[in-house]
Amino acid sequence: MKMNILRTTVMLGVLCNLPPAVADEALVSFRALTPETALQLAQATLKACRDKGYQVAVAVVDRAGTPQVMLRDRYAGAHTPGTATRKAWTATSFRADTLSLAEETRADKPQSGVRFVDNALMLGGGVLVEAAGSMVGAVGVSGTPTGEQDDACARAGVAAIEEKLM
Repeated sequence: MKMNILRTTVMLGVLCNLPPAVADEALVSFRALTPETALQLAQATLKACRDKGYQVAVAVVDRAGTPQVMLRDRYAGAHTPGTATRKAWTATSFRADTLSLAEETRADKPQSGVRFVDNALMLGGGVLVEAAGSMVGAVGVSGTPTGEQDDACARAGVAAIEEKLM
């Protein structure tokens, strides 16, 4: 009987001296675009392209690259929704805008191999969306004559919702 009490006392002493388990260390929290903000971003981006005379598709993805919004203007090519989505996905996956990635992954660069990653598309038009220093998603544009113009439309869309991200 005394041995059981002694064992129990020792076990309780050991258990009481273990460092506390902290739930916060096992979980993460992050910011994400609401569906409403993602839609406003897509609409602002589409408007920026329309104002320049371009018919495009715009995709907004969350921080994991999962599509939230897709808008395709009436005369945008059939390939543009998929292309816009891939550009946005690429930006989130590589944590960089696709215009920069297009340059950094050219055939003569050591990083050119990442062009073979499934779903990656190294063409300008994928731009990250950040809030308080954290990536919350990306917007992709396809349908203007160049990647630089796709990129400019995407940046104009992000600028249009910038106040909401603060």
